[in-house]
Amino acid sequence: MTPAHPGLTLPEELLLLALDPQRGRPYCRNRFLEYGMAGAVLAELELQGRITEQLGRIRVINPLTPQDPLLAQVLGSLPAPDKGGLTGGVGAKQWIRRTGRHVEELCLGHLVGRAVLRRETHRFLGLLPYHRHPAAAPDLSATVRERFTAAQTAGFPDPRSRTLAALVSAIGLSSAVAQGGWRARSAMRDLVRQEWTAHAVHRNVRQDKANGSGGSAGGSEASSDDGD
Repeated sequence: MTPAHPGLTLPEELLLLALDPQRGRPYCRNRFLEYGMAGAVLAELELQGRITEQLGRIRVINPLTPQDPLLAQVLGSLPAPDKGGLTGGVGAKQWIRRTGRHVEELCLGHLVGRAVLRRETHRFLGLLPYHRHPAAAPDLSATVRERFTAAQTAGFPDPRSRTLAALVSAIGLSSAVAQGGWRARSAMRDLVRQEWTAHAVHRNVRQDKANGSGGSAGGSEASSDDGD
């Protein structure tokens, strides 16, 4: 499965799947989406051969700067390549928890700048500002979803589509985007255990659920799609 658009990375595809194109609200809990975005940018870097995972830690194996500015910024923030000791790299779960919000903000800004999304500012109770991001290019959002459905029909036949499906399940998004009911969602949950980025994302989701946190749900309730 190639990207739905030559300029779209995995985090951007995940974001377009997660956002209601008309209202600009996420279909899952916003905090869980942040974790998913951080996991997706790690997955994209891994697919490009720039990082790997060992014993739950992220290790840079190719520090050459990617062309995509978001990927370049994230790669540059990771510890430089080392000799592979047990203390090298950075813990995947902790990194995702710490950087998820920042990664989502960067990705949103990038897509707004490219006129893929629009940014609307609203005020809660007339006071506190918050943003919504409806689609400025609805056809592109529809294409991303159609390609996800096609990949699901084919059984997620390649590493990219499997990783995206695992991330979708990990953040509680599969009930909003997957076809085929509980059997399809169950198959996607199995992928979470197989993909280290999605597994690290879901560990953070589980932690928030155990603590009774996770932010408000933008649509479907995230707890209906437990990737565990």
